[in-house]
Amino acid sequence: MDIEKRSFEIITEELGDKKLVPGTELIVKRCIHTSADFDYAENLCFSENAVEKAIAAIKDGACIVTDTHMAESGINKRVLSRYGGEVFCFISDEDVAATAKANGTTRATASMDKAAAMGKKLIFAIGNAPTALIHLYELIKDGRIRPELVIGVPVGFVNVVQSKELILTLEDTPYIVARGRKGGSNIAACICNALIYML
Repeated sequence: MDIEKRSFEIITEELGDKKLVPGTELIVKRCIHTSADFDYAENLCFSENAVEKAIAAIKDGACIVTDTHMAESGINKRVLSRYGGEVFCFISDEDVAATAKANGTTRATASMDKAAAMGKKLIFAIGNAPTALIHLYELIKDGRIRPELVIGVPVGFVNVVQSKELILTLEDTPYIVARGRKGGSNIAACICNALIYML
């Protein structure tokens, strides 16, 4: 706890006069703490009132869907469960693998379809698969799902930037997106935890 406290003090010192969007400071600092990368002070984009809407949804029992087991394992399920929420990752499910094979898509894409059929309040935390983010965008545009929040932070080079830019065009969907190539399952989990800890 002392090390974490000191880490956040150092982050605050090094940010100096950098102005962060009010209400997003803890999320930005936690991303920096997780990655030791101060670029997150520049590249994290928040839709209007995204943090407030996400916190309200968690209080109301929203569940979190991730695209990797790494992100799933990093989210504080104990605290989330106090509000009735659970964390789901369908990437390894046999039915998801079968659907992906039948449709010629990725398992990440098929797992978004499975999530859309759940009929629950959902927050999506995508840290690895741009195909999941692109398909989530399509599901939202088709009116098949209305997420409480989309955390779009896949990392890498192929379709990563483009998938994030699609989410930034959504007008009625709250989002937190890391513009550019940076992100990852650890960042997806840490944004979820920052929201949970803000409760």
